Amino acid sequence: MSTNSRIAEELKPTILSYINDLPNLCSLAGLASTILAIYFSVLGVYYLAMIGMIWAVAFDWADGLIARRMKKRTGTDQAFGGQLDILIDIVSYGVTPAILLLSFGKFDPLFLPGAFIMIAASAIRLSYFSTFGLSSDSKYTGLALDNNNIIFVLIFIFESLFSDDTFSIILYISGLILAVLNVSQIKTPKLSGNPLNVYLLAIYTLGMTIFYGCKFL
Repeated sequence: MSTNSRIAEELKPTILSYINDLPNLCSLAGLASTILAIYFSVLGVYYLAMIGMIWAVAFDWADGLIARRMKKRTGTDQAFGGQLDILIDIVSYGVTPAILLLSFGKFDPLFLPGAFIMIAASAIRLSYFSTFGLSSDSKYTGLALDNNNIIFVLIFIFESLFSDDTFSIILYISGLILAVLNVSQIKTPKLSGNPLNVYLLAIYTLGMTIFYGCKFL
């Protein structure tokens, strides 16, 4: 190894040094919310799962807002944070809704195709975004994945109005529609890029937390 290569290797930051970055900590808090959502979905405690799902979005949007306001983040910090976001997004907005669908469907094999389509659409959409980024007019191509959680949490408000079998079909159809929108060519605005939208999401998150918390209690 040449001297320059050795020096460059020694100057590389350690993996765990990126935990000290506030936006990355916020992303990991969102991942923790996602793990709770998956845990409660598997247990069938869906009201608490909804709280986890919406807090995952709140932390995801907050990390972007924080990152844009931090002046001393390097290009490497931004690149690392972007990759971390993408990896967490597929779990939060692809895997978690799919597990919710499987759990509410009592893990019937008929729900496996729907779960696969939802996760596959999430992976394809994130890969496309990683490759091409925003469109020329600064919009997303396809429905952004964070909308999946926002919409599922809203739909679940009406769960008590239907039988479990009927509502499982509603979730199934909703998941498929969202998957199609995720990989469609529609242009959607980057909602998380507007501070006002972040504050509106905070209100929505608190409202849903109170609503589902009361339903659970």
